[in-house]
Amino acid sequence: METVTERERLASRIQGLRLRGEVMWALRGFFRERGYLEVETPQRVVAPGMEPHLRPVEASGWWLATSPEYQMKRLLAGGLERIYQVCHAFRDEERGDHHVSEFTILEWYRVGASLSDLMEETEELFSHLARATLSTTLVTGPDGRALDLAPGWERLTVAEAFRRHLDLEYTGEETGPELAEAARRAGVGVPEHVLGWDEVFTRIMVDRVEPHLGRGRPTILHRYPARQAALSRLSRDDPRFADRFEVYAGGLELANAFAELTDPAEQRARLEADRQVRRGLGLVDLPLDERFLGALEQGIPETSGIAVGIDRLVMLLVGADRIDQVLTFAPEEL
Repeated sequence: METVTERERLASRIQGLRLRGEVMWALRGFFRERGYLEVETPQRVVAPGMEPHLRPVEASGWWLATSPEYQMKRLLAGGLERIYQVCHAFRDEERGDHHVSEFTILEWYRVGASLSDLMEETEELFSHLARATLSTTLVTGPDGRALDLAPGWERLTVAEAFRRHLDLEYTGEETGPELAEAARRAGVGVPEHVLGWDEVFTRIMVDRVEPHLGRGRPTILHRYPARQAALSRLSRDDPRFADRFEVYAGGLELANAFAELTDPAEQRARLEADRQVRRGLGLVDLPLDERFLGALEQGIPETSGIAVGIDRLVMLLVGADRIDQVLTFAPEEL
């Protein structure tokens, strides 16, 4: 193995690491000025996220947290109303230019905030961090094109994105095979054996929609189909859709937000359904977080919350094309 000194290893990423430190300083000031309390929750937990696409990391009979979400919602049940946390999260994902299994996540929750309120606050945070670290809201996106983080981002529904980028109509009520056939007609490479609705939806998003999002300015993609609700509540005006949005810049996903599901019976049913899907896929069987479900039964006020990938956000600000450039150590360097 070729020997590389620590000075040589860090030489190309000093700028990114310095900017990352400035981002954290500015981030904490942003939330402090808005009355948020910074909290810390354990990273080794009894039950990680249950979503079938998540691959948790086992830790001596427990699990490394895929997100601090369950524990932060318990704090909301305890009476806290504006909280945020910056921590590491762990997912056994495929290594790539934008992925590592241990990454830094920002999550914040605000009682009484609507999803629209959270959209505006996310715009304000991103533009604040750009101005604080770069003295401008203009950055270079992952696609190499100029991108303006100033408020006034594009807001696009999932259905609108499907129409715009592959001329495909969907209702969310069609079967998996029906969506797969529609996707193939639209030119999406869906193998014949892929028939599950969620997997087809993901292939459409990754292959044909996401690469076009966040050009010139970030895109807030919202009004997801109910099948993609995850931990968000269903829309009160139309339960075929979920109160959820994601943020994209230069084709790269940066954030995922929910108007939080607070109904304990519905949450338990969704977790049990995810558990059955995991079993059907031959994935590790995960326990339910009964303390989290108990907190929902005790009562959580209407809340909106969001998770932001800090590593990817710093990549955007520094103009990096690989996540390694904004990390002190890449996995292969340990």
